[in-house]
Amino acid sequence: MTTLGILFVATGEKYVLAAIRAANTVRAHSAALGIHLFTDEKSFAQFNFSTDLAPFSSVASIDDPHRRSKVDYMGRSPFDYTLYLDTDTAFNADLTSMFTILERFDIALAHEHRRNTPNSLETWRAELPQAFPQFNSGVILYRKSPAVLQFLEEWRAHYKSAGIRHDQTTLRELLWLSNLRIATLPPEYNVRYIKYQFIWSKTEASVKIFHLKRFHRGWFGWIFRHQIRKFGKLKQKLRTKSE
Repeated sequence: MTTLGILFVATGEKYVLAAIRAANTVRAHSAALGIHLFTDEKSFAQFNFSTDLAPFSSVASIDDPHRRSKVDYMGRSPFDYTLYLDTDTAFNADLTSMFTILERFDIALAHEHRRNTPNSLETWRAELPQAFPQFNSGVILYRKSPAVLQFLEEWRAHYKSAGIRHDQTTLRELLWLSNLRIATLPPEYNVRYIKYQFIWSKTEASVKIFHLKRFHRGWFGWIFRHQIRKFGKLKQKLRTKSE
């Protein structure tokens, strides 16, 4: 039986707490999915995974942590089909059916939303066409096949040797050179601005995964209370004017 699950990699108390908040949104919408955490911090006043794993189904240790420990541990996922998530994410729907993509494709990612910044246009070894932009590395769906595991190992090794802080630069070129079957996720699976919850009409798209930097700062509840109310009022105002 194919196992499905969510993977988080978090170093430091701030990011573990963000991972807990993110995992709780997975539990709220897709309770049947396993959720695994790799971390260098197993016990703080606000959590102690030695006595209580919740909201995770399993927790394991990180050795030699660094700011991009995910490149070291994505290949160690305990699941056959994995959805890796950065800790500043939140489910907004049941996404269990999303994993069926991996019955046909090896890996699935959404395009980087800010595609014209210096980081996004950065060159590693080869000039690539802008029509093949960077993919965002905060939401990655992948199967645990030999080809994908080899790819993840290459990314781990090259990220460390390239000396480039931004991990998506090496990811982009390695995907370009690979023979992997790549599925491009639509933007609603990696929403970087909450405004799209209100800008998109029902016939356009509905947010599946929020990916917002402020979640790291403990602003999770504030964003959904304040920002949703703010944009909700604006949307109603614009609707009233058009009637």
